[in-house]
Amino acid sequence: MATVKALVIAGGGGGGGGGGGQNWSAGAGAGGYQYNSALTVTAQAYTITIGAGGTAGGNNINGGKGGNSVAIGVTAEGGGASNGSNGGAGLAGGSGGGGAGSPVSAGGAGTAGQGNDGGTGGATYGAGGGGAGGVGGAGTSGEGTAGAGISNSISGSAVTYSTGAKGGLTGKAAGTDNTGNGGMGGTTGGSGIVIIAYATDGSDGVSTDSTGGTITTSGGNTIHTFTSSGTWTMVGAADVATFVASMQII
Repeated sequence: MATVKALVIAGGGGGGGGGGGQNWSAGAGAGGYQYNSALTVTAQAYTITIGAGGTAGGNNINGGKGGNSVAIGVTAEGGGASNGSNGGAGLAGGSGGGGAGSPVSAGGAGTAGQGNDGGTGGATYGAGGGGAGGVGGAGTSGEGTAGAGISNSISGSAVTYSTGAKGGLTGKAAGTDNTGNGGMGGTTGGSGIVIIAYATDGSDGVSTDSTGGTITTSGGNTIHTFTSSGTWTMVGAADVATFVASMQII
């Protein structure tokens, strides 16, 4: 049986409102986080889909939901947008968008096993969007804090993925691409990413003849990184060994 490590991150949600600089603008939710340290694979071509970040919304216009990312039968749900209206509830997604302030409003729901809910908006301030590692902070007495992301070292170094966006005005920023981070009010979400890794020595049953994405090595692993949609073609280590043996017989 051949296995790989696989990280699948969806696009983060886009932030609604914020075009006029309102404190009630809420942060969007992060894209869904899916990680499997021993995902079974077979020799075939797998389609890899990278979710785009959600679109930015203006005053009274919701942000857009992040796009789903799909790889090797695993789907990560796009991040929930934040509402563009005063007092608008956050929208559901991998992690939910924060609720807008003025008046109080609910955060959007996250997807179980992939993310968390957005925070509750306050009388004046918008809440933070949910992240893969934590619920978005409420905006009841100030700008809502962002839901925490999760650190993963599949790429060979520690990177934090799927962080929600904070509510309010300070440091207004879009989600970073290839992280699945949510966008603050009136900004776009960050696009997703897929990373596949396996033992370079073939002990996971996967050959380095496998193709697709940007290929690197680190710590005894071969790593395929997809920042845009494509195809990962898995070649089995046993298949290569059988072929070599047959050539020797000839």
